[in-house]
Amino acid sequence: MIIQSHMTKICLLLATLFPFVVVGQPRPDWLKQITLPDGFNISIYADDVENARSLALGNDGVVYVGTLRAGNVYALRDTDGDGVADQRFVIAHDLTMPNGVTVLNGALYVATVTQLLRWKHPSANLEALPKPEVLVNDFPDDERHGWRYLKAGPDKHLYVTIGAPCNVCKKPKPVYATIMRMNAEGGEREIFAKGVRNSVGMDWHPQTAELFFNENGRDMLGDDIPPDELNHAPKTGMHFGFPYCHGVAIADEKYGKKKPCHQLQSPAWSYPAHIAPLGLHFYRGKSFPIKYQGQAFVAQHGSWNRTVPHGYRIAMLQFKNNQPLAETIFAEGWLLADGEVLGRPVDILELHDGSLLVSDDKRGVIYRITYTEEK
Repeated sequence: MIIQSHMTKICLLLATLFPFVVVGQPRPDWLKQITLPDGFNISIYADDVENARSLALGNDGVVYVGTLRAGNVYALRDTDGDGVADQRFVIAHDLTMPNGVTVLNGALYVATVTQLLRWKHPSANLEALPKPEVLVNDFPDDERHGWRYLKAGPDKHLYVTIGAPCNVCKKPKPVYATIMRMNAEGGEREIFAKGVRNSVGMDWHPQTAELFFNENGRDMLGDDIPPDELNHAPKTGMHFGFPYCHGVAIADEKYGKKKPCHQLQSPAWSYPAHIAPLGLHFYRGKSFPIKYQGQAFVAQHGSWNRTVPHGYRIAMLQFKNNQPLAETIFAEGWLLADGEVLGRPVDILELHDGSLLVSDDKRGVIYRITYTEEK
């Protein structure tokens, strides 16, 4: 199924005559609110992508987009290389929270609440994909923290998150509050990391190939505790604290006595509480200035239950020797001074040309961030 954008009368006529084509819109006034460092520019790569969340890149440049509420999976193409997607396809619909998308060995994988799906050659027929293979059909069906994040690792295995079905609770099954690892067929499943309340974006350090992942901390302890976390998992079997310990040393009021914080893995970095870090990406390209190369970009989705909201931005974590040292704001302006929210960044994807795509599930758009060398 192909979706058309809402355009002017002329563009609608073109879309009727040429149903593949989606004409890029001019830069809207609200986008001018977004500020970036000198030399960087933000534009709209694709619009009318309802509830756009996780992003994945095919070997042929197709961008795949997972959603949460919409139930769709989209495919986007920029056929003329102008930085705007001119083809948009709904390649799957009526799925239950198909948030997780990734590409491995040329195949597209999608994680819903209960299933792991695979299309082996998706770009061959984006207009009418056949039904996918169902590789896994028994993920827990709890919808609270049940949206899966999915990523292919450098070891050619799939990593999928299984969140806790609660704000804070003792896990009813060992599989909850974990990151699972499995092979490309969905087999040989194992718990790679545990004690993870709501694991979200993840990526592997470009030099060490070690896993880092964001985690959203528990609610209802106040505006400023506990911190959200960046965790470092260089090996399998590590326990990252939930539900016993939050942040570095905040014992849970109910479960903290059962396992002390010093016996559990502390976060590699503590974000402000409730800032909701989602997408995580280590920049591997060369088109950004050298100080950004190898650093981690974080989509901070924004708070939902804080007295004074914060987040709604993209941060950069400066790394040295495999450790984060500092956090700076890279892009902001989605949260206005009066509290109005213009958008909520979710995921970050690097294209082959070194530009970054950022999804926004509130506005239903994909942004493109580029750098132009200052003269």
